[in-house]
This record gives sequence, C-alpha cells and structure tokens, in this order.
Amino acid sequence: MNTERPTSRMMNGRGLIPLAVGICLSLLATASMAWTFEAEVVGVSDGDTVKIVTPRPCHPLRAPCKAGKVQYKVRLAQIDTPEKKQPWGDKARQALADRVFRKRVEVEVMDVDRYGRLVANLFLPKEEARDEAARWVNADMVQSGHAWVYRKYLVDESLLKLEEAARKAGRGLWGLPEAKRQPPWEWRAEKRKQKKEAR
Repeated sequence: MNTERPTSRMMNGRGLIPLAVGICLSLLATASMAWTFEAEVVGVSDGDTVKIVTPRPCHPLRAPCKAGKVQYKVRLAQIDTPEKKQPWGDKARQALADRVFRKRVEVEVMDVDRYGRLVANLFLPKEEARDEAARWVNADMVQSGHAWVYRKYLVDESLLKLEEAARKAGRGLWGLPEAKRQPPWEWRAEKRKQKKEAR
C-alpha cells in the first residue's frame, strides 16, 4: 500500500480530476446500491446530458468524491436521444431543458461512465412535476417520444412499454419518416466508421 503524501504533480489540475473520478469509481464498485443526492440543473447539453450543481458531497455516507458546491455532468441512465446533428436532436434537447433547467432534481446515480460523467436517473420533486408519471425524467423523455430506450444499458423493462406506446401514437421522433429515425448508437457507430475510413 502506498502511504506517500500526494506529490505536487498529483495535486495539480490534471492529476486531481482523474483522482476524483477514480475515487467515485471505487465507491461505486463497493456500493451495493445506487446513491442519491439533490442538485440544481444549470445546463442542458443535449437530450440526455445535463450539468448539475450541488452544495453537498455526492456521497455523504462514504469518502466524498468532491466537497463543497460542485458541478457534475450527468448522463441520463437507460435512455439515448438523437445527437445534435440528427433529426430531432435539437427538439430532444429543448424537451429536456423544459423539464429540468433551473429546477432542483433528485439524482440517483447508477454508475460513472468512461468520460467521468455520472450515469443517473433524474427525478423531479412532486411540486415540480405535472403528474406522478412525469417525476422520473428519464421515463418521461421516452414516454413523450424524445428518447429511445438504450437497450445495451437497460435495467427497468417498463421503459420498453413506454417506448412502444410513444411509437404507436407517433409522439415526438416517432412522427418522423422512418428513414430519419436512426437510433443514436447506430448513428454514432457510422460516424466513427466514416472517420476511421477517412484516415
């Protein structure tokens, strides 16, 4: 076990971020369940990614990932929305912003992804949601036709029923012509392939 004090190289800006992400990953590896905290949404990057600020450590019962008023990037768990350059990408982003921007949310963290983002379910407080079904933001995005269920990372199969209902009703992106409804994971894979072939 290394008991040396952190060096200045470890504590500079470049070393601190990987250290914080590493601590978060180790906490998640040892945790038996998801952990939850409250935060305010201060930015919406796209239809499934937000920036949040919280005045509390992200896991108060264990060694905290960060302390004080901090910002995290959050990827909504189990769903995938069109990318910005895809049809419906801007509308999906706006739909998420309408639901959560500048609102307090409950963040239920399921994982940390390879980019250091928290992968989480977002819940609106009862007073913020238009009805009980809208409280789980991830599910509401699927139900309203702004997101696909991300089958590769699916945990709650009830989301599949919401997606099927949205598809049958032609809500949101399901109202687009079929040729324009490409799942975002397939779109990203195509772009990676094209980039690789262009080298």
